[in-house]
Amino acid sequence: MELMVATALGGLVVAAVMALTFFSARSFAALTNYVDLDNFSRNALDTMSREIRQADRLVSGDDHNLVFQHTNPTNGSFFNVTYTYDPDTKQLVRRQQGVSEHKVLLQECDFLRFSLFQRNPIGYEGHEQVPTADPDTCKLVQLSWICSRNILGKKANTESVQSAKVVIRKQ
Repeated sequence: MELMVATALGGLVVAAVMALTFFSARSFAALTNYVDLDNFSRNALDTMSREIRQADRLVSGDDHNLVFQHTNPTNGSFFNVTYTYDPDTKQLVRRQQGVSEHKVLLQECDFLRFSLFQRNPIGYEGHEQVPTADPDTCKLVQLSWICSRNILGKKANTESVQSAKVVIRKQ
């Protein structure tokens, strides 16, 4: 009888320790995932913000593609920098004209959208920006994305929506 009680209590203790270990491992994986996704998002946003601010102008743009013209400071020549989001591969890629390599800025990106806004707010109420489809009138670009990963076999959005509005300063 004593052996059965001891075995039952031991089984409960082992089950409780295993449940706590599984919960801790899942929490640690989620935290690590969040930090990793946040670092990639921060680096992508820093790179894009810096380059958009320094761009001469927006050449073309839509929900998933942006092309900016830049001036080479050493010789004054022009080159384009392109940001392309592919929903099939879930990647945001940066390409520079004249450079064969491309840089993947974001991976496992479930949603990404670029929004363009006018240079001169025309007919606006308050401080709202007016959307535009014309690259010549674009002064502000809004970047929005959501990334997620699988944690222990389950898809989890461990990163909140990343969003920023970046002004083209040279234009």
